Amino acid sequence: MQRRKLSDELKAWIRSIEAMAASHGLDFFPTIFEMVDYEEMNMLAAYQGFPNRYRHWRWGMEYERLSKSYEWGLHKIYELVINTNPCYAYLLEGNSLLDHKLVIAHVYGHCDFFKNNAWFSRTDRKMLDKMASSASKVARIADRHGPEKVEDFFDVCLSIDNLIDYHSPFIVRKSTTPDEDELPPEPQKLPARSYMDAYINPEEDLARRRDEMRREWEELRTRIPPEPERDVMLFLLEHAPLDRWQRQILSIVRDEAYYFAPQMMTKIMNEGWASYWHAKLMTEGICDDSEIIDFACTHSGTMAMSPTQMNPYKIGIELFRDIEDRWNKGRFGLEYERCESMVEREAWDTGAGLGREKIFQVRKIYNDLMFIDEFLTPEFCQKLKLFTFGHNRRNDSWEIQSREFLEIKSQMLRQLTNFGQPAIYVEDANYKNRGELLLWHKHDGQDLKSDYARETLKNVVALWKRPCHIRTEIEGKPMLWSHDGESFDEASG
Repeated sequence: MQRRKLSDELKAWIRSIEAMAASHGLDFFPTIFEMVDYEEMNMLAAYQGFPNRYRHWRWGMEYERLSKSYEWGLHKIYELVINTNPCYAYLLEGNSLLDHKLVIAHVYGHCDFFKNNAWFSRTDRKMLDKMASSASKVARIADRHGPEKVEDFFDVCLSIDNLIDYHSPFIVRKSTTPDEDELPPEPQKLPARSYMDAYINPEEDLARRRDEMRREWEELRTRIPPEPERDVMLFLLEHAPLDRWQRQILSIVRDEAYYFAPQMMTKIMNEGWASYWHAKLMTEGICDDSEIIDFACTHSGTMAMSPTQMNPYKIGIELFRDIEDRWNKGRFGLEYERCESMVEREAWDTGAGLGREKIFQVRKIYNDLMFIDEFLTPEFCQKLKLFTFGHNRRNDSWEIQSREFLEIKSQMLRQLTNFGQPAIYVEDANYKNRGELLLWHKHDGQDLKSDYARETLKNVVALWKRPCHIRTEIEGKPMLWSHDGESFDEASG
């Protein structure tokens, strides 16, 4: 990638905007800006922001899609910023000075979020170097085992890169290794007076229950895993019969999945926070009178709401503004929540002035699911004219289904919970005592798609090297789907 020198004017604006952002309380890692042309920007976007990654066909496919979309005028990437220390941000050559200033202000909002949001606190800030190292490692493996073989194995690993436990970096778990000195549990006696104990708690009944509990205890001590395991990738990494090079590749894919997880968990908040600050900085110090109309045009284009999908920029910035306004006017707490008069609620203003403090607190603690669950209100939905939509089979058209607040909120929470993906656990690594792998789908009201399950199970078989099964529900009935690597089978059970 060719390095282009930033103009002195642009360097001066970077220093000025950095100082403005810091004066408003933003706290960020040192940020390095680089100028790239549209081909380099599309390449970086295809690589998810990192200039050096392992070779795989999906990067080329994504680059081709982005390039055609740019040439046909369907999209334009203004900036890319990477969650590292220092942060690296890329500016698009050919943009106007106004666009560059907007992007720089937006980047500092992102960098503040990366540094201070709790969900990014466990990410590897040296991922730029780690990905370059992984690329070199994969290149050596490909030289040794053949590029096609390595790429095929990457396809298998990437098909399950969402089967991780997104919350595990923040959970301290007890060891699941059985304690050799641990004794089997004893059955609890029913309460009884001493002279009635032999009748209420007969010895033969206690002995029977003691034997049952001992057998269950012994089974749990030898079961792998002892309880359902959410991080399927880690379980396969530790227990699947993989070659050393395969284990290295699976580990690379898993590490990158955990690195990108917080960005998926905070998309609405992250973009909303950056948009909030670029709008404030641009209108309160950066733009002069001749630039404000052009800024408003660019900003409104980014904030435009689609009738068919949610715009995280718009939802995020408006919800942060709504929180700031509510906490400035004291529209929170038990007294406000109990007020049933819409007239009083509309005029409510205690002059609390806590808005700025509150949005910084929200930026620090919450992810998108918590953000929407706690701060989405009926008034906000009405203000933004939000609604749910669905497919009408009779008319074969998509149409509005509801404008009810609870329906809107429920649909948004479903989309954000586990990113709308099924929750899969490892339940038994020795299913039916045959060394086969049993997975469990924690049903949340939405059935698995058999075509996706078929291909995913096939790839899990390629890692486990024995038949694999998944226990689920279809239309309320228990089902067991199985794959032996060649054929897929469905059975009720």
